[in-house]
Amino acid sequence: MPVSIELNPPLAIVHINNPPVNALSHEVRLGLLNACKKLNTDQAIKAVILICDGRTFIAGADIREFGQPPEEPHLPDVISSLEASTKPWIAAIHGTALGGGCEVTLGCHYRVAVPSAKLGLPEVNLGLIPGAGGTVRLPRLVGVQKAIEMVTSGKPVKASKAKEIGLIDALAPDHQLEQFAIEFATSMMNEPTPLAVSKRPITDIPNLAETADILAGIKAKARGQLSPLEAASSVLDACNLSVEDALKNERQRFVKLKESSQSKALRYAFFAERQTTKIDELKEVEPREINHCGVVGGGTMGAGIATAMLLSGLQVTLIEQDEDEAATAKNRVIKTLEASLSRGLITQARFESIKTDFKATSQFEKLKSVDLVIEAIFEDMAVKRDLFEKLSKTCSKDTIFATNTSYLNINELAESTVNPERVIGLHFFSPAHIMKLLEVIKTDTVSNEVLATGFALGKKLRKVPVLSGVCDGFIGNRILSSYRKQCDYMLEDGASPQEIDEAMRAFGMAMGPFEMQDMAGLDIGWANRKRLAPTRDLNERYVKIADRLCELGRFGQKTGFGWYEYPNGARKGIPDSTVEAIIVEERAIAGIIPKSFSPEEIQTRILDAMACEGHKILSEGIARSASDIDMVMILGYGFPRWRGGPMFMVQNK
Repeated sequence: MPVSIELNPPLAIVHINNPPVNALSHEVRLGLLNACKKLNTDQAIKAVILICDGRTFIAGADIREFGQPPEEPHLPDVISSLEASTKPWIAAIHGTALGGGCEVTLGCHYRVAVPSAKLGLPEVNLGLIPGAGGTVRLPRLVGVQKAIEMVTSGKPVKASKAKEIGLIDALAPDHQLEQFAIEFATSMMNEPTPLAVSKRPITDIPNLAETADILAGIKAKARGQLSPLEAASSVLDACNLSVEDALKNERQRFVKLKESSQSKALRYAFFAERQTTKIDELKEVEPREINHCGVVGGGTMGAGIATAMLLSGLQVTLIEQDEDEAATAKNRVIKTLEASLSRGLITQARFESIKTDFKATSQFEKLKSVDLVIEAIFEDMAVKRDLFEKLSKTCSKDTIFATNTSYLNINELAESTVNPERVIGLHFFSPAHIMKLLEVIKTDTVSNEVLATGFALGKKLRKVPVLSGVCDGFIGNRILSSYRKQCDYMLEDGASPQEIDEAMRAFGMAMGPFEMQDMAGLDIGWANRKRLAPTRDLNERYVKIADRLCELGRFGQKTGFGWYEYPNGARKGIPDSTVEAIIVEERAIAGIIPKSFSPEEIQTRILDAMACEGHKILSEGIARSASDIDMVMILGYGFPRWRGGPMFMVQNK
């Protein structure tokens, strides 16, 4: 049985052992309920400690039970039984107490945790809200504002913060959790049992105006996702309803969301993200150990890649053309690390340690002993081939060569090296130290060992690696190019940049396609269009508006003008009369009478273009699965996760 009782009067220790994460399966729920009933009748027991075996406390519900008929006992009933117990229960927390696991701790009378533990209610990430009293009990411990922040963001809090806000009662020394819990329980045994969390008052109830502001802010940030707003509303309802009614209200919201299309899409995305690394041909392959990496190119992308590697504990040697540029690149990396330090993401000691692991130089021979080197230089095949030839002469014959190219043929690059089986594509997304997606590009000659190493490195960098074959733009940029053409066509046919951007923001994108181009730089797409010009089908429709902007030096935010104008370095663009004039001229040249587009027409046309190109990518074997394509679009291109991805949407129309 996954739940066992260790009797040591006057204490009892209830152990949960349900590997790998002690999920709240039916057996665990039943075991907890039975333990509660049994210990209530044992006169020799004065207090109960709840602790989990293995690497974590209860990390959440058993997601495998989603979609199946629910079995009693339901989690809310189990937690209510813990809370109503005649003996105080002390939750002893290590690892993570997430979702239902955190709600279980809220049903206990006390909570203690080791400093490394984390507690949270991440249900919004699955399109849900806490369904076992989390939105009712949490504000009674930490206050309404903090409760809303936790249930709408889904982000866990560290044990030290949990102690500060009142979520736990005490911090236990590392590796001494059980002994500390025993001592804590012993000291509390003769004290009056504290009020059950659900019986405690909420002391910071917001007024009507504050409530309206809270909900408006969450709605704007959620960009169409329902669960954050529902979670906040459930917390706010708990301020005014009786506990019994608040619990019923929460459960009704939970059940309704569980059947929603958004929750189904988010659950699909949850599993899809975990499937990207399950590649049959790599199952038995041992990746190489990577400790020291080289990065060639210290611009925005190269610096970001170097930062990601340093934050993951790797040594990094960055190469630039001369020492001045190397110093500039080093400063760029250090500034990013300082930002991580100022936000509390790394400690001062860790910051100092990272700096010793980082070297920036123009001395190419410093790459001689690196395990892997990745280039992030100008997007030109001849330049990259020259670099790979130079790397072949400088580095060890075992050094893995990686390219961050966005479009170019990596098979051709591999041909320019000695031992082409060690050449791989590692396509990062900007900012490289933040964005989760990593396209791992499989060349025709790469060995499985090197491919497995690429995936292992991605995991080490806390990325989601997705396998792609070689084609122009791989998975993501190929789809991007396809739907941007449709945007250009709609532009010439009568839509404005702002109408298209507004429609896609309403769809759930963080930015519209023209806003995104301005942020990334219009010159990137222009260079690619010029590269492809000699092979372009002359019968294919081609819209020249973007080229004309680039010919005027309008490359987006970095030049102050692009599709929009950015006065005084503003990050938010405003419509520009020059762009409007060029669009009108190009329509006239093409003999097009402009028509209007509804937001739904714009969204459908872009989504269909994404899905159509995705199906081509699948049929050509560039991507392994539709879910891999969806992960690329969600993690790399801002496709709203709560919609599941373009392939999921088309399949579930």
